[in-house]
Amino acid sequence: MKAKQSAAITEHEAAQVKGANATRRVPVVFVHGLWLLPSSWDRWAELFEKNGYTPLTPGWPDDPETVQEAKAHPEVFANKSVGQVADHFEDVIRGLDKKPAIIGHSFGGLLTQILAGRGLAAVSVAIDPAPFRGVLPLPISSLRAASPLLRNPANQHRAVPLTYEQFRYAFANAVSEDEAKQLYETFAVPTPGEPLFQAASANLNPWTEAKVDTKNPERGPLLIMDGEKDHTVPWAIANASYKRQARNKGVTEIVKIPNRGHALTIDSGWREVADIALAFVQKHGPKSDPA
Repeated sequence: MKAKQSAAITEHEAAQVKGANATRRVPVVFVHGLWLLPSSWDRWAELFEKNGYTPLTPGWPDDPETVQEAKAHPEVFANKSVGQVADHFEDVIRGLDKKPAIIGHSFGGLLTQILAGRGLAAVSVAIDPAPFRGVLPLPISSLRAASPLLRNPANQHRAVPLTYEQFRYAFANAVSEDEAKQLYETFAVPTPGEPLFQAASANLNPWTEAKVDTKNPERGPLLIMDGEKDHTVPWAIANASYKRQARNKGVTEIVKIPNRGHALTIDSGWREVADIALAFVQKHGPKSDPA
């Protein structure tokens, strides 16, 4: 099945590409997942910049700039497919003079692996990555986390928000109640339903866009990370993804982060996760100028 036409690169994205190309630093492209915006990577981008990299935080097509705008106009998220989003990120990456490191979370972790499978990554990190075709485990907690979308087939073409209780289970189960509420108010936005339906049916659809070329020798080094208490992408899914990726001749590693849930990239313990990702990029990726 042919992917939808990719969206135009925004002025902000074009400016980030231009800025990256004006430096001698290695670019790092951050890829967000469902129910979040590019701003969820702001602290990560600052950390990587301080360590000599040039961060880029592209959005999914039509992403609003702020959480407030996203909540006011949820309809802009609807009808975004995995293939469309992957093609948009590829367009951004192909504008770079240097092959970047790519780091993604959740569906961004799936997109990261898709992009690496296209030979676009110098090194990549997939955190709590959504499953792709060939990844078979389907834990009950994952089904429950996805149920706000999957229980209604009409949601495939809608933008769907999470209630606080749904966010608490799917993202913020490993933090305190106060922190969970703060994360929900600060980061949670509506999300397109289509990618989740695509992932759910990937093993039934030979033409699915939720597939990864794990055999490409140009994939580059890959690290998969997963939170021990993640309800949305439990260890069984991450480990199954790793086992398929480990067939690649490139460096392939997996790390379980103890006592962490799906919000591990945005919660108060984000720095622990970011430091592991940074160390992997520094070890296996091209060298960047010091900060």
